[in-house]
Amino acid sequence: QVQLVESGGGLVQAGGSLRLSCAASGRTFMSGAMAWLRQAPGKDREFVAAISRSGGSTNYADSVKGRFTISRDNAKNTVYLQMSSLKPEDTAVYYCATGNPFYIGSEPNQYDYWGQGTQVTVSS
Repeated sequence: QVQLVESGGGLVQAGGSLRLSCAASGRTFMSGAMAWLRQAPGKDREFVAAISRSGGSTNYADSVKGRFTISRDNAKNTVYLQMSSLKPEDTAVYYCATGNPFYIGSEPNQYDYWGQGTQVTVSS
């Protein structure tokens, strides 16, 4: 089993920044790719970013490219999402997720394990 715990969410003004963290335990953290996804009120969960096991490959949704950066520290079993130039439309619950160790794609249903989520609210 895998346990994922997100933190770092909050309320920020448009144009501001936040850094989310996801602490992983259970399965050996270094064995799998990791991802961030989000869900806004009334909408389906959507892919935000993913990172390979080594951190050498990343994938981003077009809506966040150039503004968000995903990274990981395998020694700390933690994955991060640095969010900059935040917009009101980034408001959502952000989830950390993992599944197939090699998958860094954008399909939410390919991720088997999810954290409880952390709320990010961007005010205009």
